[in-house]
Amino acid sequence: MIQSMTGYGKCVVEYNGKKIHAEVKSLNSKALDLTARIAPLYREKEMEIRQMVQQQLERGKVDFVLWIEKDGAAGTTPLNMPLIAEYKRQIEAMQEALGLPAPEDWYATLLRMPDSLSHTEVEELTDEEWEAARKAVEGSLAEIVSFRKQEGLALAKKFQEKIDNIASLLASIEPYEQGRTEKIRQRIIDALEQHVGVDYDRNRLEQEMIYYIEKLDISEEKQRLTNHLQYFIETMTEGHGQGKKLGFIAQEMGREINTTGSKSNQAEMQNIVVMMKDELEQIKEQVLNVM
Repeated sequence: MIQSMTGYGKCVVEYNGKKIHAEVKSLNSKALDLTARIAPLYREKEMEIRQMVQQQLERGKVDFVLWIEKDGAAGTTPLNMPLIAEYKRQIEAMQEALGLPAPEDWYATLLRMPDSLSHTEVEELTDEEWEAARKAVEGSLAEIVSFRKQEGLALAKKFQEKIDNIASLLASIEPYEQGRTEKIRQRIIDALEQHVGVDYDRNRLEQEMIYYIEKLDISEEKQRLTNHLQYFIETMTEGHGQGKKLGFIAQEMGREINTTGSKSNQAEMQNIVVMMKDELEQIKEQVLNVM
């Protein structure tokens, strides 16, 4: 069944005092347009993450975020104790050499010194933490795919309704079409007798009538449109990734409806064609959301 390109997914995995958040959302687009914002610790895995997103989502304007939330203890920046101790030693040496008094508040003095609160530890990504982050990424992708499938079911239901409406409208043309030939023939004969007032070659008239009526015949258009309607439904059931194909079929449906309208010389038939166009436009708008 078809999938929508619109969706949202989020997953949180806890690891060693951290919460690893993976969040992904998507809108419709002609191709995959991926924007990824990844925490620096996981930046080395960016290509792998992008491949995971591409394999699962295929199309759409996708915004992906992977970030870390640390608890209070893990998020605290440790004091740079060796540097602070060195500052204290140097201040005491300066105090003794210059005969200066000791600072009134050692804590305030030392903590104001450069890099006293600097966190110089460099984090390295372990295999265990990457496995936790990978689960978060996979979880968010599974959630957005599920969302897209639900949206796809709603779209399929809407498409089926619109296709049925077009088929019903197409069938409603037939009563007007059946009596059209005789009406055209009688109108031409009446015009000849009333306005020309001369004898005419009836065989020649019949030949011209056949040519004229063939030009207005919509049998082929009706058959092709019926085939397109059926093909649209069949394509929906082939699986996801059929959005572009459904768009092409909708274009072909539009061509047959337009040709039918150009050949319809009765107000009732033209009104039906307008209603079919309205149903088709709603299909075209929603097809843009299909993956």
